Amino acid sequence: MMHDFTDTHCHFDFSPFSGHERESLALAEQAGVRRIIVPTVTADRFVRVLKLAREYPPLFAALGLHPLYIAGHHEPELEQLAAFLASRPPKLVAVGEIGLDLYMEDPQFERQQRVLNAQLKLAKQYDLPVILHSRRSHDQLAAMLRRAEVPRRGVVHGFAGSLSQAQAFIRLGYYIGVGGTISYERAQKTRNVMAQLPLTSLLLETDAPDMPLAGYQGQANRPERAVEVFHTLCQLRSESPDDIAAHLQHNTHALFTLEG
Repeated sequence: MMHDFTDTHCHFDFSPFSGHERESLALAEQAGVRRIIVPTVTADRFVRVLKLAREYPPLFAALGLHPLYIAGHHEPELEQLAAFLASRPPKLVAVGEIGLDLYMEDPQFERQQRVLNAQLKLAKQYDLPVILHSRRSHDQLAAMLRRAEVPRRGVVHGFAGSLSQAQAFIRLGYYIGVGGTISYERAQKTRNVMAQLPLTSLLLETDAPDMPLAGYQGQANRPERAVEVFHTLCQLRSESPDDIAAHLQHNTHALFTLEG
């Protein structure tokens, strides 16, 4: 039986997809990946991602300012984000990719927190879920989410923290994004976490073109490889593939409004 998948995190506005959208979407469709959520990382990508979502039925947009690019995020970029959210463009399904990162050089962490807090307020104001990035910052992020109380909640994408950290996000009402990290045998901590979390809290993703799966190192990741992430997840869990696929899709539609 062929299952129906959504890649809940794919940077489809970057190479190798940019300029090859139709072929890339055809490959995803053949694999059963029928919907793709495209988060932004900087304000100069907002127009492009919204245009992609308008022009290609499988694509849906998320707008946000990624912490890795904190040096370029200032008040005008936040004002631009607020203006786009206020216009309620079709197929805009989340605020993201936003979050915290303590792994990067010169994290400017206080600024990261201010920019994130401003974006959480916007998600609250415009009743949208959030797509969250977190590296070495899970505890700080959980504390901010606890204070922010975003009604639509969201997903902590590409999660690679501990079981207790995942459970803390889940207690706050957030989903956990499962990606290609679990395809690596050496990633035992993450594999064990994904084996133990409730199916009701998981979403499928690739983070393409980043985060290549095992066996594809050095190659751009692709949305159709969400199916391989799914197969690995099935190997790690006791439930049937049909049950796992059904839960992943139910969770996706519970969090995101994928219409239009």
